[in-house]
Amino acid sequence: MEFTPEKRKKIALWVIGVATACILIFLAVQNIHILAGAVNWLLTLVQPLLIGVAIALILNVPMQFMERFFWPKAKKKGLIKLRRPCAFFLSLLLIFGIIFGLIRLVIPELLSAFKVIIESSLGFLQQFSGMSEADIAALPMGNLLLRADWDSLLQTLQDWLKNQGGTIMNTAFGTISSVVGGIFDFFIAIVFATYLLFGKDKLKRQGKRIIRAWLPQNFGQWFIHATKVLSENFHNFITGQSLEAVILGLLCLIGMLLFRIPFAPMVSALVGVTALIPVVGAFIGGISGAFIILTADPLKALIFIVFLVILQQLEGNLIYPRVMGQRVNLPGMWILASVTLGGGIAGPVGMLLSVPLASTAYILFKEATFKREKKQLQKQA
Repeated sequence: MEFTPEKRKKIALWVIGVATACILIFLAVQNIHILAGAVNWLLTLVQPLLIGVAIALILNVPMQFMERFFWPKAKKKGLIKLRRPCAFFLSLLLIFGIIFGLIRLVIPELLSAFKVIIESSLGFLQQFSGMSEADIAALPMGNLLLRADWDSLLQTLQDWLKNQGGTIMNTAFGTISSVVGGIFDFFIAIVFATYLLFGKDKLKRQGKRIIRAWLPQNFGQWFIHATKVLSENFHNFITGQSLEAVILGLLCLIGMLLFRIPFAPMVSALVGVTALIPVVGAFIGGISGAFIILTADPLKALIFIVFLVILQQLEGNLIYPRVMGQRVNLPGMWILASVTLGGGIAGPVGMLLSVPLASTAYILFKEATFKREKKQLQKQA
């Protein structure tokens, strides 16, 4: 084999690249704590922008739908320019309207539930303070209540509050600072998402130009195709997840009405909206709903929990894989696996992103397998 200067240059560059990668991997493993701190600092720094990208991806779904209905045959530049702003503001009103409606519907009921529990607890304490020792002994665990040293327990509680007062205040101030910082980050995220959505066509063109100019041709074409597949899968995932949440909310409403469980419209709406978080979202809404129902009828709250567990099992194993599998072209088994892994790695955010990412990987791997099989058949022929 003849080694021309060009081949020697390529081999030298390849050896240098491999050696550099090995050295960097070794240094990263040796200083993993420093690397983890740097990654965490970088993620904290760009967190508002990442949230903005997530908001833009979610808002883009109703925006694309609405843009097709705003003056589709218009030829005037003024109407064409108004199409995207109208779709954006209507999408924003839709999302925030749902959130505000849910808060307006649920928060007052939760506050009422807390109020009922506190009033019941205070009433029990007043009743308990007027009871004789014989009456207390007749209560469940009454002997234990009589033997308890309440003065000592009260003194211990007072001492703990005195010792932890500074910590509690620091925690309170830290929480307030976090809330203020979160509001500021959310505002930046909304502004960034607005810029992304209004300039998405220009950004798409610029991104393609950069990829074609700086990346190898074959890899650049594959990367553009992969981003297109990911965008389509994310769009289909959002629409499918919304459809699945509506189905679950309606089934929950029907079941609650059949069992005559109180607060049926409010609790079913809460379960449906929280079901936007895959698999576990309905349980989050179910716990809040059960707490509200508990204040009206404890037996009905127990019935609701049993009913929701059964409904969630049916939905998670039958409805969800079928609805999402048809939308994102991913078998139900892999949907459950991706949601489980995504939740374990990144919590609720991982659950939201795991399905479109897994679907994209599945489609790209399937395409690559077909191409490889086709080449093997051609060689055999």
